[in-house]
Amino acid sequence: MIVIWTALAGLSGSLMFSYWLGLIARHNLKNVGDGNPGALNLWKAAGFPLGLAGIALDFLKGYVPVLLLTQNGYVQGAATIPVALAPLAGHAFSPFLKGKGGKAIAVTFGVWSALTAFEASLAYAVIQAALLAIIRFAVRGRAGGSTETDAFQVVFGLLLVGVYLYVRSFPKPLLWVWLGNFLLLAYTHRRSLLALYHGRFKHSA
Repeated sequence: MIVIWTALAGLSGSLMFSYWLGLIARHNLKNVGDGNPGALNLWKAAGFPLGLAGIALDFLKGYVPVLLLTQNGYVQGAATIPVALAPLAGHAFSPFLKGKGGKAIAVTFGVWSALTAFEASLAYAVIQAALLAIIRFAVRGRAGGSTETDAFQVVFGLLLVGVYLYVRSFPKPLLWVWLGNFLLLAYTHRRSLLALYHGRFKHSA
């Protein structure tokens, strides 16, 4: 049954709501901003209402299947790992977009909200806010946030969430979910992270 639950969770994650809402509004998100077919580009292209709807739907497609399967006892222990990672992978490699999905940020919040009753996702939000304040302070008087610094904020923020989970003694299966989630976000943000490295860190060496 675990294969079936994982497949269903992955199918949920693969539903590209933000991209489809963009098409309804006559915007191809592949041609907006960095080309990511996610809620942020939907917000940029179509405005606040549709952008907010995209965020909510992307959150729910991670939250709902993981919550239903874990809270109802269908999935426990190590079986949580593939089921929790499936919506993230489904979004990042959606078959509806020929394997070229989104960055899985909103889905990440959804999955961790389901796994930890919002505790880890709240910690992630606080960490993100703190990193945003630090980055804005660091670049004051210069060009503000960029796709590269946003990527660093997202990925490094989740790295710190892993520290939080470890310190709070969360079960080992959730630490494995975190590792998979971290690697996936690093992959979906790889171009921006490499651009940040080559554009800033390498010049300081």
